[in-house]
Amino acid sequence: MPTAQVQRRYHRAPMNEHIASQAIEALLESFRQKSRVQASSLITSVFGDAILPRGGRVWLGSLIKLLQPLDINERLVRTTVFRLVKDEWLQTEAVGRRTDYMLTPSGQRRFEEASRQIYAAEPPLWDRRWRLIMVVGELEPRQRERLRQALYWQGFGDTGSGCFIHPSAELDVAFDALAADGMADLLPQLMPLVALNPKLSPSADDASMVQRAWNLDGLASAYSSFVCRYQPILDALQQDPTDSVNEEQACLARILLIHDFRRFLLRDPELPEVLLPTGWPGNQARLLCKEIYRRLLAPSERHLDQCLQLANGDMPRAARLLLRRFQIEDGLEQPA
Repeated sequence: MPTAQVQRRYHRAPMNEHIASQAIEALLESFRQKSRVQASSLITSVFGDAILPRGGRVWLGSLIKLLQPLDINERLVRTTVFRLVKDEWLQTEAVGRRTDYMLTPSGQRRFEEASRQIYAAEPPLWDRRWRLIMVVGELEPRQRERLRQALYWQGFGDTGSGCFIHPSAELDVAFDALAADGMADLLPQLMPLVALNPKLSPSADDASMVQRAWNLDGLASAYSSFVCRYQPILDALQQDPTDSVNEEQACLARILLIHDFRRFLLRDPELPEVLLPTGWPGNQARLLCKEIYRRLLAPSERHLDQCLQLANGDMPRAARLLLRRFQIEDGLEQPA
């Protein structure tokens, strides 16, 4: 097979091209400089954003082709996908001499749950009930750290007293995710609880618990960095018509957008507004992501329609229902 350098299909934008094309090319080039660092996580993002709506399966060769313009080479894609198979996110099915990789039932549930959070038009309303996961008995230090990390990526905060909290998580989904992460043996030592705040508004105790459980300063900094990185993309898209960006550029920019937004959002507890600092940058980040996604969706889908392929040669189209993300009424129409 030719090298990735020979196969590379992206088009670097000359200085006299449209502003949007230049801005997106700068974003892509920034990722290429550190592609090996983020490649594994990015491939997971691609499965959730592009492959899940197409039935959750793909021929590996077409995934390799899709990611080559980001300087993610074939070996790195194969290594990452094999790891997802080992971790039971994916399974394989041979079709002649080719092989499809598809989401396992548990992998599909986990991706669908993440998608509901990522593409929500706005954070969920708070019912004033705290979701708690209590550790019963003692865990080995390594077990507790592994549990803490897994729950951290579900947005749970650690009070430091054997109790993890979240304002709105579905506890059965959280337990399913822990089992899928290989921690089924710990579940008997975890007690799910729901605690009702009887007051009409959050109390000082709520604010104190939030301060202990989450590093909101760190999350705010991450959201602010996201806004700084992607605001120039939206500014450029607002100056240029979307068709000034070629379909491949639009697709790759959409992949990076969701990849970056997902990394922050999935560890965000999505606290109610009354418990957040004034001017919380997570709100701006969500609106920014929604607007860029809306503008890139149609051209990026045309590229995916031509790129993502099954082992039997079929080119699956995305389910329109799943494309109506961020409450976009018709995701395949160009924005006005």
